[in-house]
Amino acid sequence: MLKKGKISIMHKDLSEILITKDQIEKRVKELALEISEDYKGKDVFFIGVLKGCFLFISDLVKHLKIETNIDFMMISSYEGKQSTGIVRILLDLKQPIDGKDVIIVEDIVDTGLTINYLTKALKTRKPKSIEVCTLLNKPSCRKINVNLKYVGFDIPDKFVVGYGLDYKEFYRNLPYVGVLKDEVI
Repeated sequence: MLKKGKISIMHKDLSEILITKDQIEKRVKELALEISEDYKGKDVFFIGVLKGCFLFISDLVKHLKIETNIDFMMISSYEGKQSTGIVRILLDLKQPIDGKDVIIVEDIVDTGLTINYLTKALKTRKPKSIEVCTLLNKPSCRKINVNLKYVGFDIPDKFVVGYGLDYKEFYRNLPYVGVLKDEVI
């Protein structure tokens, strides 16, 4: 969000700012404290789901008070704004997770199909535990029940961009989460 005096200027392709930069910063710190408390004295293996999680996981780990190891996966299940229902792993982990406490870090969970697929696939690698941390949750879009231990914000069924989330690889750099105008999609 740009500042001009005291007036906030929203990106021209957005209809509204759903979650401000300040709200995100506050909630990310809270999530980091929750995770740090829950995993006190443990080494935690974080798996960031690219590309959308990159800002979220970066900010999250800065505030953790525990030892961490981080790796990334790239998963694809979307074309444009629609889920295809088919999940593909485009980039896999470089490190083993067997016997480790794992937290998957996602930008958004909507239908639940991708995170369900990923959780099941990772469980075959025999981690000690596996949990999910997502910045955004769209419970009204759920097609399959999934367990989300750490949730930043529940949001309505709107197409959102910013803070790592994109539309056709644009808008990831916005410091807030906004709703994309229908005519842009």
